[in-house]
Amino acid sequence: MHSLWLAIAALLPTAGVAFLFYLVIKAMIEGDRRERLAHSQWEAQQEHPEKNPHSEDLPQ
Repeated sequence: MHSLWLAIAALLPTAGVAFLFYLVIKAMIEGDRRERLAHSQWEAQQEHPEKNPHSEDLPQ
């Protein structure tokens, strides 16, 4: 039983680092997805300014 606890204690730091790695990669992928969506929306507004509700506020 003692060797089981030693094995668990040896694997615990690796599991913790793997979990942190998962969280960081997940946040990076979600951030990239949001950035691409925002960029495509910005491009659509630049191509079709008549659909932009604030286009009359911009100087021409």
